[in-house]
Amino acid sequence: ADGYYEYTMGEGIYSTSDYSDMVLLVSNSFNKVVELQCNSSLGKCVGITEDGVKQAERFNKDQAFLQQLKAEGDTVCRSNAQIWDSSVRDKT
Repeated sequence: ADGYYEYTMGEGIYSTSDYSDMVLLVSNSFNKVVELQCNSSLGKCVGITEDGVKQAERFNKDQAFLQQLKAEGDTVCRSNAQIWDSSVRDKT
């Protein structure tokens, strides 16, 4: 079919049981090619394609966006990880 495919995915990644290393990675894709990735622990975005580099420059100038990215890594990812982990650990 004709058209465009755009997709944004957020992942909470961690390896410690106290979630001290929690990182939120947000990836933006266009037509199945990852163009941009934002990392909450680094507090910045990195462009992968030519268009992604332009997007990253714009996002990295937006301090409110970067602060929100860090906050979501701490609040959204951590709270969801605690819920999922407790449901798995309670069943083992």
